Amino acid sequence: MFSSFGQKHNPDDPKVGLVLSGGGAKGLAHIGALKAIEEAGIRVDYIGGTSMGAIVGSLYAAGYSAKQLDSIFRVTNFDILLQDHIPRSSMSFYEKRNYETYIGALPFNDFKVSLPTSLSKGQNLYNLLTKLFFNVEGINDFNKLPIPFFCMATDVETGDPIKIDQGYLPKAVAASAAIPSFFEPVPYQDRLLVDGGVVNNYPVDEVIEMGADIIIGVDVQDSLLERDKLKSAADVLVQINYYNTINAMPEKLKKTDVHIKPDITAFDILSFGKGVEIMQSGYQAAVDQLSTLDSIAELQILKPKPRRPERVKDSFLINKLVFEGNDKYTRAYLKGKLRYTTEQYTTFEEIGTGMSNLAATDNFRSVRYEFHPMDKGYEMVVPVVETKNDMLLKFGLHYDGLYKTAGLINLTRKHLLFDDDVAYFDFILGDNIRYNFHYYLDKGFYWSYGIKSRLNTFDKDVNFRMMNEDLELLYPDINRLDIEMLDLTNQIYMQTVWKEEFTLGVGLEHKLIEIDSKTVAEEGGDEIELERGNFFSTYGYVRFDSLDDKYFPTHGFLFEGDFHWIVMESGYKGDFSPFSIAKAKMGFATPITHNLSFDLFTEGGFHLGNSEVESLRFILGGWGNDFINNFTSFLGYDYMSFGGNGYVKATFNADWEFFKNNHINVTANFANAGNDIFESGEWFTLPDYTGYSVGYGYESIIGPIQAKFNWSPEMNEKFLTFSVGYWF
Repeated sequence: MFSSFGQKHNPDDPKVGLVLSGGGAKGLAHIGALKAIEEAGIRVDYIGGTSMGAIVGSLYAAGYSAKQLDSIFRVTNFDILLQDHIPRSSMSFYEKRNYETYIGALPFNDFKVSLPTSLSKGQNLYNLLTKLFFNVEGINDFNKLPIPFFCMATDVETGDPIKIDQGYLPKAVAASAAIPSFFEPVPYQDRLLVDGGVVNNYPVDEVIEMGADIIIGVDVQDSLLERDKLKSAADVLVQINYYNTINAMPEKLKKTDVHIKPDITAFDILSFGKGVEIMQSGYQAAVDQLSTLDSIAELQILKPKPRRPERVKDSFLINKLVFEGNDKYTRAYLKGKLRYTTEQYTTFEEIGTGMSNLAATDNFRSVRYEFHPMDKGYEMVVPVVETKNDMLLKFGLHYDGLYKTAGLINLTRKHLLFDDDVAYFDFILGDNIRYNFHYYLDKGFYWSYGIKSRLNTFDKDVNFRMMNEDLELLYPDINRLDIEMLDLTNQIYMQTVWKEEFTLGVGLEHKLIEIDSKTVAEEGGDEIELERGNFFSTYGYVRFDSLDDKYFPTHGFLFEGDFHWIVMESGYKGDFSPFSIAKAKMGFATPITHNLSFDLFTEGGFHLGNSEVESLRFILGGWGNDFINNFTSFLGYDYMSFGGNGYVKATFNADWEFFKNNHINVTANFANAGNDIFESGEWFTLPDYTGYSVGYGYESIIGPIQAKFNWSPEMNEKFLTFSVGYWF
């Protein structure tokens, strides 16, 4: 039975080499096989792996036991790990708006369309590898790991197989597992590398060269599929990658003493949700050869050492921070996004948050950072690969009851005037023409600067008294008024940001407001001018937003405060004296169960000083987001139904995600609003206005699609409202 061993091994103490093939999720079977190998008491002396085999093999070589690897992968969320999931809390306010407005983007470089090189940057996977390998930080020669190790990658430029046994271990393993088109290629020393399985998915010869006497190979490769079995893009990609490696396997198996072949026919490279079953298949395949494994263990004199990797540190000191590869983005910008500085202790959670902050900008293809031990703490080297896309064309679609149908075309330009700036222009076509312009110079930790311009128009049938109470005396028989509103707002501001979730800013504002109506006309038949004027103000704001989702939040906190001092006017026909507007909104969302959440939001505002500018009063009614000025939604009432120079409002909402991306929610809101309600104490009485709704929402690729059935006891009316797509 062991004659083949006798010709190769050292009779005194044979050395065992372990070969772990690539195979995506099927590579989790390696963990099960390692369990059986440990149970047999085999001392593994060398490990060589490719792709998923490199991930599992390197962790085992670094000191983790099979049981520990089982625990690690059982609690890993592979959806987040593989899809570059960026939590909303890692996005700046500018980036939140970007992700919650547009449904698609077409990148350009020098006015040429530039398509992405991969579906995923692999940043979350790299973050996890860096954390798990921290116990062997500083070992750059992989032969000095607890078990000597190497992994295979492929030079994307030449197609050459690259054996990696020196360098930075997390980056080496990431390169070996960079599936072409799925993960971003990894710059490694002077090469650009992708998955080693392209040319060498079972590196048995390289393990033999290390000095192995006995080869145990765990093979999770599929044979080539017939055409009727190629049912997905992943199947086709794997088939192409396997051409060379499958044809080379017969010769490689002749050099393999124990060939462990798990039954993984029911799985594919993305079957991470079936990880437990896959690990069990690996264990069973190895147990089926347990007598052979036991015999190998008996041949070895030195037994395997206990596997006890050092516990990953809760915090560590970054004593030096070095950026490499940044051309268009300054050090201040990069440090500002990472949100940690030198000579302070940090955690891997904070490191991951900082990397998510960088990823959220969409300005970098990859960030493969490294830690190097110093006399005190660590040097953190952050090599960045900047995207070359300096211009993007983006799109959006929307429908609601106020603005009606709208299509959005956006042009975004990076590095317009300075390295760290971005400018965008939204042109909105449909029932109401609008635009948004924003120029922002992001200085990271320091004060940043911006310019905004916005044109907003709509027409609406509103309560007559909402716009001008004096007209009620002239036209006592009219109850409703068709109005046309135009709002042009220009702002220049400066702000500072803390941890992406908090921002504080001040600015100057010009606002032009025009409100006309054709319901009543002046002599000569011209439409009547209800309000017109230019208003100039200074303002300040503070915002904190840690909600995980804008439309269907399940956890997080929100605070928004705004103060405007309107100091001047031009062209306004009414009486004017300087006045101020203060308003705030705060609330939270919290999960009740894994798919049921509750949120509560309260808000209010008031005027200081006398003001007859009706359009700047607080106006409540309707349902939606991103309203202009002091308009506020209120379920159960139509848009612009009631208001005054002060208001308070509370909203309670329960949301049940009964199926992925499908929601049912129940909402109740209550308010007091009117003139001088804080002076009279009316704000603290039972609510004058109440409204309720039951709704359905679906998270689609164009944004939320929502329908709500509304009613209000005071109005004694029931009606449906609809919204399609992101609000803008």
